[in-house]
Amino acid sequence: MDFVFRRSYRGRLQAVILDWAGTTMDYGCYAPAVVFVEVFQRQQVSITMPEARLPMGAHKKVHIRKISQIPAVAERWAEVHGQPPDESDVVQMFEQFIPLQMACLADYADLIPGTLEAVDSFRQGGLKIGSTTGYLPDMMALLKKEATGRGYTPDASVCAGDVPEGRPEPWMCLENAKRLGIYPMESIVKVGDTLPDIEEGLNAGMWTIGLAKTGNEIGLNEAEIEALDAEDLQRRLDLAYNRMWQTGTHYVVDGIWDVPPILDQINARLADGERP
Repeated sequence: MDFVFRRSYRGRLQAVILDWAGTTMDYGCYAPAVVFVEVFQRQQVSITMPEARLPMGAHKKVHIRKISQIPAVAERWAEVHGQPPDESDVVQMFEQFIPLQMACLADYADLIPGTLEAVDSFRQGGLKIGSTTGYLPDMMALLKKEATGRGYTPDASVCAGDVPEGRPEPWMCLENAKRLGIYPMESIVKVGDTLPDIEEGLNAGMWTIGLAKTGNEIGLNEAEIEALDAEDLQRRLDLAYNRMWQTGTHYVVDGIWDVPPILDQINARLADGERP
């Protein structure tokens, strides 16, 4: 009789990797969305906020390309310019995007309520903290400075410009693991508010937690959320939760304040020999 044995990690979690906009700062993930709208408006093409948010989480140049490929946007573009947008248009808009984004990032840099408390809980649990983002290195440097001034500094930060491809490819997560000096990948949790956030964590072999309320899926800041009636808020939350569950994520919660107790559940699953 033949037997095959598989090695199984039974240790505890060692790190959590957090997204930035919509996860730890910029409640509602507004900073990139408003600039995407402005960039297209400068080309005499109006896009809606939902269209601007659709590819959120990707490298910003990829994001612009994907917006331009939305059929309704391409049709509007052709009405103005006589043909659909091509790669030269994408490059031109991306070049415009960079200074516009840099100019407004600090305006959306406030930490999401519960971030500092969650980070403190992670550190008390012995976890290292990494981060990934679709922002570029110069943007990330500005955000890190703003975040540090507000009391949050991750141990490692990797942006889309640091790796061959951004989300949903796993490279930013794997680079975080390398910089943090942590393995195996099942000892790390990826937390984010966009579908590509979840996909990059899954592709890296990590546990994933989606945040439905504070980020891109609902796309409203804290004051706008509080102004919704209970029925409307629940409808929006249900839709966000369902979209995240459909990516295959392991957990979905409202915001980062809900993450610490989920980590206890993952530790119990690891102790039982489960893997993501």
